[in-house]
Amino acid sequence: MNELVNLIVKKTGIPVATAQTIVKIVVNYLKKKLPAPIGTKIDLILANDAAVKKAENVLGSLASTLKKKKR
Repeated sequence: MNELVNLIVKKTGIPVATAQTIVKIVVNYLKKKLPAPIGTKIDLILANDAAVKKAENVLGSLASTLKKKKR
């Protein structure tokens, strides 16, 4: 989860404490809203640096695709 916090700080310039709060809010929200088999695994995924990197790549690709469709 620290890697995600650091990424948010780097991209936005907000303080670490603020980024930590944001990540906690989003993670708790996802745990409640996602189907149980996925929601219960979020902490495990965020603790796995390789999984976080993979998720960053997937989200980056998705964002890029969405930007292209808007044009």
